[in-house]
Parts: sequence; structure tokens; C-alpha cells
Amino acid sequence: MTLPQAPVMHTALQKRVVRVLIAGQILGGIGMGATLSLGALLAAQLSGSSAWSGMAATMSTLGAAIVAIPLARLAQARGRRVSLATGSLAAGTGAILAITSVSVDSFVLLLLSLMLLGAGSATNLQARFAATDLATPHFRARDLSIVVWSTTIGAVLGPNLFGPGEMLGAALGLPAMTGAFAFSLAATVAAAFVYALGLLPDPLLTALAARTASAGIRRANGGLSILRGNVAARYAVMVIALSHATMVALMSMAPVHLRDHGATLTVVGLTISLHVAGMYALSPVFGALADRVGRVPVILGGQALLLVALTVASLSDGSQSTMTLSLIFLGLGWSASVVAGSTLVSEAVQIEERASLQGFSDLAMNAAGALGGALAGPILALAGYSGLGIAAMPLVAIVVVWSIGRLRIATTSR
Repeated sequence: MTLPQAPVMHTALQKRVVRVLIAGQILGGIGMGATLSLGALLAAQLSGSSAWSGMAATMSTLGAAIVAIPLARLAQARGRRVSLATGSLAAGTGAILAITSVSVDSFVLLLLSLMLLGAGSATNLQARFAATDLATPHFRARDLSIVVWSTTIGAVLGPNLFGPGEMLGAALGLPAMTGAFAFSLAATVAAAFVYALGLLPDPLLTALAARTASAGIRRANGGLSILRGNVAARYAVMVIALSHATMVALMSMAPVHLRDHGATLTVVGLTISLHVAGMYALSPVFGALADRVGRVPVILGGQALLLVALTVASLSDGSQSTMTLSLIFLGLGWSASVVAGSTLVSEAVQIEERASLQGFSDLAMNAAGALGGALAGPILALAGYSGLGIAAMPLVAIVVVWSIGRLRIATTSR
């Protein structure tokens, strides 16, 4: 059952917070997008086997999972600005280590660098929740989705920096296929400054202060404690985790599958850009729908889009057009499911427990993604990309069955 939310009227501050988050997300998106596909390619190169390429997505999502709860606790204690700036700087450190790993030909160091780069993903995820701290209930999904959408600009631009990155890398004397990490470093450091200077007053601390003044504040439970007693929270976390696992499993193997079928690095970057566009470009549409028709119907629509993506992937012949179509639907399904699911996470508890649940949700999301990426490599080697598409279908089925159950409960209780 969703707990009632006391509205916090800070309209002018909320508008400014959203603008700052948009700027930070654009920069963070560049940092993420510039290295999204290179990680898989470098993992295959340094390990000597394409079977290890999935470890790039695995380590990145594992890193995001590891820092999710510490960043949430930092946000609870010091505010969103400190938490988001810290996560961005950690990602910048990862970019430096990625370049170093290729220089010294160390697969282990590459994996460590990808874990730190995962902090950038965790930061981007937490930024979407920062948009809900001062949002009113009727516009909560919209504000969250606008911040998610803003990642489109950087994340789509990032993969297309492969070519310029190689030229920059050559000019700086960097190893092959590492120039894009220089762009990632500059973008993440800039994002840290945007968050640190722009989020004053801090949205979460402001919301907590308003809650204390109006109704008092009780001790916040941890994420696991919340899930044990809150069905709505369990459902929301499950939707996000399984949807993310589905997306990561297919996306992480797409660059390797394309390269194995003769695609150039430029083609790989373009295909991933279109996938990322699917992930973020229509998120405001899904946010508006979630506010208008409800969170669960949008989640079901997202699962339908994911099923289309998996079906197309299962019929994939390795052609760029088929792969691109599958990845676009994959991104759209992820977007609808995560926007609506994230809104439910924010609505499942009161403000004093929100950061704890959000941190646990991001932990579950990235842990599921790490597992999906880890399993995707062996499945690709054994059954091909079509087999990978079929193997991910049960994840969609679980979300659909539980969502239908939630709709029936809501209908019965009216």
C-alpha cells in the first residue's frame, strides 16, 4: 500500500533543482556513453577472449551496486549535492585507471577501472531520485522522467566520440581505443562541480527539514527492513531490477556480436547511440503517462516493449538493421519500466526513509544487471545472440505476472 505523501511546496527551488540535475546528467551521460561499448571491446582485447567481454558490463554494474547504498547514506547525512559530486569524481578516477590498464596491458586493472566508472552510473541513477525530493505527487513521475531524459544528450553523444577520442588519444599519446576515456574524465569532473555548486540549498535536506517542521520525523529503517514490511516497495524494486537485468544482458553483448559480424567501431557506436536514445529520449512521455494513467499500466507497457526486443533478438541474423531495431525496443522498454518503477519507489515510503529505499533499489538494480551481464557472455558463446534473447524472456514474464496481480488488487480495493 502506498503511503500518503505530504506535499512540500518549494516550486521555485524544485525548478532550479531540476535544471541543475539536467546539466549534471548531460555531463554524466557523456562520461557514461563515451565508454559504454569500449569496455566490452577492451575486455575482449585484454583478456584474449570474447567470452570475457560481458565482464565489462558486469563490473560496471557491480561497481554501481557497491556504491549505491554508501551514496544513499551520504545523501541522507550530507545531502544530494555531496553524494552526487562524490560519485562523479569516483567515475573520473575510473577513467584514469582505464587508460592506465591498457597502457600496462592489465585485464584486472581494467575491471577495477570499470567498477569505479560504475559509480558514474550510480550517480546518474541517484540524480533521478533527487528530482522527486521536492516534487508534488501529481508531477513526481514527470520531474523524474525529465531528469532521466536529459541523459539522452550526453549518452547519445558519448558513443559517437569514439572517432574524435581516437584522434585526441593519438595527440596525447594514449593507447589505442582509450581516447574516449579522456572525454569521460573531463565530463565527470565537470558534473561534480555542477552538483556541488548548483544544489544549494540541497533538495533532500530541505524536504527533510520541512517534514520535521510539519509532522516530526522518526528514525529511518534500512532498505531490507522496509522491504520486509512493504509490498509496494518490494514490487517496485523487483520491476526495476529485472527490467535492468534484461537490458544489460542484451546490450552488453551487442558490441561483440556486431564486431563478430564485421561491423566497424563507428557502426557499433551508432547502434549503441540509438539504443541509448531509446532508453532516455521518450522518458518524459512515459513519465506523463505514469502520472495520467498510473504507474503499473506503464510498467506493463514497458514489459511489452522488452518482449518485442527479445523476440527480434531471438530472430537476429547479425545484421545491423535487426540489431538496431532490437536495441531500440530494448531501450524503450527499459525506460517505461524504470521511470514508472522509480516513481513507485519514491512513493512507497515517507521522505525520511526514501533515500534508504532508493539506495537499496539501485543496489538491487545494479546487482541484477551485473548478474545479467556475467551470464550473457557464456550464453552468447553457447547459444548465440538469438539464444540470449530467449533466455531473458522469463524475466519479463515474472514482472508481467506480478504487475497483473497488482492491478487486480487495485481494482478490487476500489
